[in-house]
Amino acid sequence: MSEILRSDVLISGGGLVGQALALALAHHGLTSQIVDPADPVATIAPGFDGRASAIASATWQMFEVLGIADRLSGHGCPIRAIRVSDGGQAGELDFVTRDDDPALGTMVENRQLRLALAAALADAPLVRLHMPAKVAARTVDAHGTRLTLDDGTILAAPLLIVAEGRRSPTRDAAGFSIANWSYHHHAMIGAVAHDKSHDRVAHEIFFPSGPFALLPLVDDEAGRHRSAFVWTVAERDGPAFAKLGDRGFTAELEKRAGGLLGAMELVAPRMTYPLGFHHSARIVGERIVLVGDAAHGIHPIAGQGLNLGLRDVAALAEVLVEGARLGLDLGDAALLARYQRWRGLDNLMVSLATDGLTRLFGIPGRAASAVRRAGLGVVQRLPTLKRFFMDEARGEAGDLPRLLAGAEI
Repeated sequence: MSEILRSDVLISGGGLVGQALALALAHHGLTSQIVDPADPVATIAPGFDGRASAIASATWQMFEVLGIADRLSGHGCPIRAIRVSDGGQAGELDFVTRDDDPALGTMVENRQLRLALAAALADAPLVRLHMPAKVAARTVDAHGTRLTLDDGTILAAPLLIVAEGRRSPTRDAAGFSIANWSYHHHAMIGAVAHDKSHDRVAHEIFFPSGPFALLPLVDDEAGRHRSAFVWTVAERDGPAFAKLGDRGFTAELEKRAGGLLGAMELVAPRMTYPLGFHHSARIVGERIVLVGDAAHGIHPIAGQGLNLGLRDVAALAEVLVEGARLGLDLGDAALLARYQRWRGLDNLMVSLATDGLTRLFGIPGRAASAVRRAGLGVVQRLPTLKRFFMDEARGEAGDLPRLLAGAEI
């Protein structure tokens, strides 16, 4: 009979959210085992694949507590301002930080995030990685959870945490009900080098065909200014843009940017993916918990997808660490209900807000554009309202877990 490897929790999914959760738990004395079919060497291979994330300042404070921020030194570009406009027309809304205020966020290449987490986990003896590995069988019952791997290894813990992403087989097999729909848009992402400095300013321009964002990155080793882009186009136009050569695509990109950053050059592969929404109202079950994209998937309009998942991490870590200190079973229904209450409403509100923004700014016509620009002007003139939106962007609103406030649990 195969030996059973036991831990405090099992984490199915070894992406950014799953690894960050394992690190947060290990930092506070809890053991975990991560299972993922991906080869960890391939995920940190050299080269920039164009993917980058805006890490909210509250999330960055968690990174500081967990020792990830130091490992990202020199790789993050603080966002000191966000400029929002409707079709690039007048009526722009500026969110600008004061010199003594924290940044609105920090742009980091996803590969650098993966490298930092991999290095931190290598120094975390309480975390065991099973990667690459596939799950052959799952057992979740009143007595605990077990994962049998394809090589016969058996893992056991009181709780199974599902961090498998949008198409989570474990979530679906467990019977979680998911609300979902397609936006009938494609997002094109990548990175460019450009002539003008971005001055640590992010630009969000709303067009009827979808939002277009330019997000500041650190200069490359040659000193070239760089930015990531997220360009949303109608579903019917996605294949045509994908067929464009680099020169033609860059010309369209410069046109859409309206000369904000001068001449551009692609410095990473372009990627295109369909946009959709999904949300699970229930994020806990019998000895099972959903985190990250397994629980919610939102439009990238506000750049909050990864931050939402990392907020799940901070809250769940606090619930489990405090439960362990009280000697509770980590799969106890009452304990998990606290996580459901804490994260369920915030996930729903952020999901609905991004969905509403997507639909509002997608309404065509001059009248709709005039109304939107008037709304941006109102926010621009009301400091209290601007401060509210800036706090939301930083991830500092609501009932914050201790990690997001920069404190130990």
